[in-house]
Amino acid sequence: MKCFSIIIMGLVLIGFAVFGCSQQASRQAEPGWIILLDGSNLENWNAVGNANWRLEDGLVQADKGNGHLVSKNSYADFQIRAEFWVDADANSGIHIRCADPQKPGSGTCYEVNIYDKRAEPDYGTGAIVNYAKVSPMPKAGGRWNTLEITAKGPQLTVILNGVRTAETNNSKYARGPITLQYSAGIVKFRRVEIKPL
Repeated sequence: MKCFSIIIMGLVLIGFAVFGCSQQASRQAEPGWIILLDGSNLENWNAVGNANWRLEDGLVQADKGNGHLVSKNSYADFQIRAEFWVDADANSGIHIRCADPQKPGSGTCYEVNIYDKRAEPDYGTGAIVNYAKVSPMPKAGGRWNTLEITAKGPQLTVILNGVRTAETNNSKYARGPITLQYSAGIVKFRRVEIKPL
């Protein structure tokens, strides 16, 4: 009986080890994709502004201040996939091809908005502010979402949770860093990855 118990314990330990390895493997990037953020560090980013970005429970989150995490690298043509959670009051977004990484905003970058309570909902969640309206505006608050952004030449496309929300053809910004924005509410990112095209 003692030998049987030892065998069972051994199998349980092997099971935990295999599960742990499979969990790590699922966090690896697919071929061609580069992980910019996975909740373990901020080594690919510089902070601009005074948002209180921090690592917590495998996430990167902020709930005070105003600012951006700005990628250390610049990108021209790419796809981005980002997994995020925001509360209903959040004002966030992903800015791409930023012309001035020290002053990111809708006047220096393309801003893909995450802002369910925006006073002008045409440019709320899922829109590209000032370039591509969204109608009807989807709501992102209170759940995990996946935002996919494709920038190829002047063609910009936004897909939120599998639904195309905005598209435009504009050549104002050709290359630059990307940013994760915090302006209000609670904002959490658990994974951001990019695929240069």
